Amino acid sequence: MVLPLIWVGAAIASAVAVGELSERNRQAELRRPTPHGHTRKGLDKYASGIGKYPKQKLAKKAEKETLAQIKPGAILCCGLGGMLEHTGIYIDQHTIVELHGSGLVKAISPERFLAERSGSEIYVACDSKGQAIASQMTAERAAKKIYSFQQYDLIKNNCHRFVWTCVQGQEVDLTTFYLLNNFLSRKTNRIVYWDRWDGWK
Repeated sequence: MVLPLIWVGAAIASAVAVGELSERNRQAELRRPTPHGHTRKGLDKYASGIGKYPKQKLAKKAEKETLAQIKPGAILCCGLGGMLEHTGIYIDQHTIVELHGSGLVKAISPERFLAERSGSEIYVACDSKGQAIASQMTAERAAKKIYSFQQYDLIKNNCHRFVWTCVQGQEVDLTTFYLLNNFLSRKTNRIVYWDRWDGWK
């Protein structure tokens, strides 16, 4: 029966995510670096490449929340079952490209991106200034994959791998949200901050 296998897969993915939670806790007291210090250079504590996870609050209480300045090719994220994340590529105000669990690459609305997933917010991978980490080439690669089909696998071929393929232009072994962030940070030489996308509602 397929359903129990899906739950087993989800349990395995959750176990992987637990290992990432300790990293999240270590990052909990981080503050957004000053504008002249937003690259990875010399920032050992950012070895993961992640400055702020989705839904995470920065430690500096007086700091105003940074809202994402989004553009085509940006990487989006929403909650999936509380401990996991689901990712996709922003095309325009009404279109996000995602690899669905059925294996079909879909062009969907922000509302559909959140449907049947936990949380009510969409987050954008940004640099320390709140600018979306994005490229037109990423958007074009994602758009070309719409209506294509892949053999979906919760661990080996999931939404994070799909997103990285759109960013990088080639497939690599990438299984978790943590690794997606790490690869993205190293490619762009930026610390990744997941800022809330406030403009879709």
